[in-house]
Amino acid sequence: MQAFQSINSADLLDSMLSLTAAFVFGGLIGFERQYRQRTAGLRTNVLVAVGAAIFVDMANRLTGSAGAAHVVAYVVSGIGFLGAGVIMREEGNVRGLNTAATLWCSGAVGACAGADLVVQAGIATVFVLAANTLLRPIVDRINRLPLDVQSAEVTNTVYVVTSGERQKEVLAILEKALEDLQYPTHDLEVHAFGDDDVKIQATLAATSVDGVVMDQMVKRLSDLAVVSQAYWTASTTE
Repeated sequence: MQAFQSINSADLLDSMLSLTAAFVFGGLIGFERQYRQRTAGLRTNVLVAVGAAIFVDMANRLTGSAGAAHVVAYVVSGIGFLGAGVIMREEGNVRGLNTAATLWCSGAVGACAGADLVVQAGIATVFVLAANTLLRPIVDRINRLPLDVQSAEVTNTVYVVTSGERQKEVLAILEKALEDLQYPTHDLEVHAFGDDDVKIQATLAATSVDGVVMDQMVKRLSDLAVVSQAYWTASTTE
């Protein structure tokens, strides 16, 4: 019965507003992530935002603003552990950093909503969406630019193995595939591979590439009848 006696309609309405704001703003961030088919999509970002809002709102009701501030600190560290779970290292590339950062921001948006800072939560959402959408073309353009220095941080190389007889044909296919992705080659070499095969080695000028796109490209090359192997690596140089 004490639970019913402690119900305050004004506080209940305020909590509903906070959680609704967290749901909507987290949904906007998550929709962009889901549209791009990232690991943490719509539901994950909504749950992170709403969860953060619940904890902060509860602390605000129980202990006031001072207690809510302590809970916010725990939310920040807790989201950090959650974000670490979506970071993966694959084929020499680290993936998921942007997804982890977005989850961290979703938690911040939810914490703002839970602390009754709804307008600030909305502004934060706009900035998060801007970072994930407006800055993307700029980042892609920069990543495709070759470095003028000899010591690049990361060297991305594509390897294709084929028969010596089909070398020119496969070389043309590889060059066309990289050209379509706007990944210019810094160096192109052909080495003997076994008795009859050759290995084509294409070193990209770009020091940062989209791992998913590269995986898809080498998969298409591997499926060709004239190609026996196709893979790519990213190596760090001093």
